[in-house]
Amino acid sequence: MSSALKQIFLMIRVNLGSLPRRLWISLSMVLSVALVVAVLSGFLAMARGFEAALVGAGSPDIAVILGGGTNQETGSDVPAEEIRSLTAATGGIGVARNAAGGLALSREIVVAVDVTRASDGADQTLSLRGMDLAGPGLRDLATLSAGRLFSPGARDIVVGARIANEFSGFAVGDKVRLGAVDWTVVGHFTSGGNAFESEIWADLEAVQSAFDRQGQVQSLRVRLDGAGGLPVLQEHLSAFPGAPLTALSEADLYAAQSERTASLIRLFGWPLALLMAVGATAGALNTMMSSVSDRTVEIATLRLLGFGRLPAFTATWVEAMLISVAGAALGILASWLAFNGWQASTMGANNTKIAFQLDVTTDVALTAGLLGLAIGVIGGALPALAATRLPLTSALRARG
Repeated sequence: MSSALKQIFLMIRVNLGSLPRRLWISLSMVLSVALVVAVLSGFLAMARGFEAALVGAGSPDIAVILGGGTNQETGSDVPAEEIRSLTAATGGIGVARNAAGGLALSREIVVAVDVTRASDGADQTLSLRGMDLAGPGLRDLATLSAGRLFSPGARDIVVGARIANEFSGFAVGDKVRLGAVDWTVVGHFTSGGNAFESEIWADLEAVQSAFDRQGQVQSLRVRLDGAGGLPVLQEHLSAFPGAPLTALSEADLYAAQSERTASLIRLFGWPLALLMAVGATAGALNTMMSSVSDRTVEIATLRLLGFGRLPAFTATWVEAMLISVAGAALGILASWLAFNGWQASTMGANNTKIAFQLDVTTDVALTAGLLGLAIGVIGGALPALAATRLPLTSALRARG
């Protein structure tokens, strides 16, 4: 066994020592693997960044109440009589109470508004969220970074950091036309980089009036009364005689939304990466067959000196995998430099834009790197097998 290992290490050293003779073709394999890894890493980083933006917005301490049997705010409608029944409850219903003794609750509605981006003139659809004054306090990570909150009944808007940074005309004090009326930007807020920063907040009644949605409420946000508050609230809502109401934790709501879009991103990314990987594997096969052909005399000589088939196979296979590892490392580095932290946006819930950052995490890099390694494993197998089957005497005569 010790002799076989020595032979393997010696043949690996011989193979790697001859790489300068095949520098350009080996570099082409490195670059093809790097391209595959970088593309897959980019798609996975996009999915991971989108998930982080939405999942980070959800809190297990907050519940969202929806009407109409839907689990999204789009299509939801919470009737006024149900809201009155809920707020009139005197017993424990799983909802915390505020300092005044009322429920920690915010009635909310989301309206899609079109805004023109000054940088390229493109129209973007953003979320204008009308809410009660308690609404901002029910976002645990949300803090004012400039200005103040909206006033009751006034056409004031508070703008998320991502919108304020990307669109001109949203500075504090600016007038912005949303729908058919003008609104005044009175503040900016941050929310830990999550999806809330892609929203515009305003007073509920002002939004209802401006967009002819008088009386409409799509969701209720409530602060739960402890860890067991959600089941108690769900049981309470199930006893309502009117339209069915659904309560789910904010964390679950956003996790479900993120999973749908992230899965779609991966659905596009993986087939493209695998298709490119097939081409890269063919390139690896060609590169390693050329490597074996270039070292025919060396391999034949070592075989005649007593080196076995296993060292010839292993050394050639290891060479292919090392080249693939170099390509995978280059691809991961390129994707991290090009994509990590890169600003992107896509359509999210309510058919409005959600901005997020691509995130090249360790598991993203590992997954993409394993695909790069697989290219070397598969592409190097056949050439490695060919190295063990060289006709030794004819190989020596051909170069003699």
